[in-house]
Amino acid sequence: MTETVSTDTAFHYPQQRTCPYQPPEGYARLRAEGPLVRVTLYDGATAWLVTRHADARVLLNDPRVSSDRSRDGFPIVTPRLLEVRQFRTLVTMDAPEHTKYRRMLMPYFIPKRTRELRPDVERIVHESIDALLAAEPPVDLIQGFAGPLSGKVIFHLLGVPEGDQDFFQKACVRLLLASTAEDGEAALAELVRYLDELVTSRRGETGTWLLDRLVADEGSLTWDDLVRMAVQMLVTGQGSTAQMIALSAATLLEHPEQLDEIRRDPSLVPGAVEELLRYVTIADMAGIRVATADIELHGQVIAAGEGVIMPYAMMDRDPEAYPEPDRLDIHRTMSNPHFAFGFGPHNCVAQGLARLELDITLAALFERIPTLRLAVPLNELRVRSAADMQGVYELPVTWT
Repeated sequence: MTETVSTDTAFHYPQQRTCPYQPPEGYARLRAEGPLVRVTLYDGATAWLVTRHADARVLLNDPRVSSDRSRDGFPIVTPRLLEVRQFRTLVTMDAPEHTKYRRMLMPYFIPKRTRELRPDVERIVHESIDALLAAEPPVDLIQGFAGPLSGKVIFHLLGVPEGDQDFFQKACVRLLLASTAEDGEAALAELVRYLDELVTSRRGETGTWLLDRLVADEGSLTWDDLVRMAVQMLVTGQGSTAQMIALSAATLLEHPEQLDEIRRDPSLVPGAVEELLRYVTIADMAGIRVATADIELHGQVIAAGEGVIMPYAMMDRDPEAYPEPDRLDIHRTMSNPHFAFGFGPHNCVAQGLARLELDITLAALFERIPTLRLAVPLNELRVRSAADMQGVYELPVTWT
């Protein structure tokens, strides 16, 4: 039976957020409209919004949908995205180009390599907690802990010199917190210039860092490719993981019974991390594509050149995929994969490292600072704009 498909362009995307770790309230209305909803973007363009987990899984594996932002019809959901649409990364490439570069990175993120990083991640986490405890509370858990921590992990992985890390940390913060398209473009240009110099300096090196290995493989990569890969890993690896650490802590503090369970039994942490990844889904805006050929779905044709939006936070709250999806349950058994790291060919290549970092950080943070608590009520936090990753601009915490 053909299901109802809404073509009412009164629906807008993105939808405004009001809670740091909850999806926009408007997602419920969009879901009620049916599996496909026509939405209007900020510039008056329209796109199809997919509301169901199962449909998103199919489409994200369909070669007829493209991640290339430069294609006509690609949904530009924010002016900031318009400014960087020509800056190509793995996220914006299609096969076979995407496949080629992904295969080059995969060996460096296999489970064995990730496990080898555990001692270094543990050291960085505990040094970061030492620095947090040495500060006078309240402290912003993002800029005073999670941001520097996740940055140091990525810096260690890529081999960014210690003397450059403070500069790069501040440059990343400027990009992540840029409030205008102009500020974001300037911050990105600054990072590209720095990384171009860094990649040049590593030419001929035979070290063990990922950047050295990529430089050694220069015959398969252009210089721009090397810089682009470094930018993507440094910026996305730091920004997304920092927000995930902060929002995970805030979410657990707002669910004290489940946090107490984790404190009593640290073996629950990996399962809790998986549920937090689903529950928070900070990369809500990553499921944006454009159709390259006609696709029929639920009796409706998504025409070639039309945008397709799959909000990952909506997919991860689909009641057809997860019983009681709006309830945090650290004991949840995942019968369906979540979208926290994407799905299909573009799923995050470094997701194993992100999980490792979250596991170690959350376990250590709540063990070493048992009195950690929010310094301001949750509803007073500044939630990141609708056209950005899920998160907050600052998360003040205190302890006794």
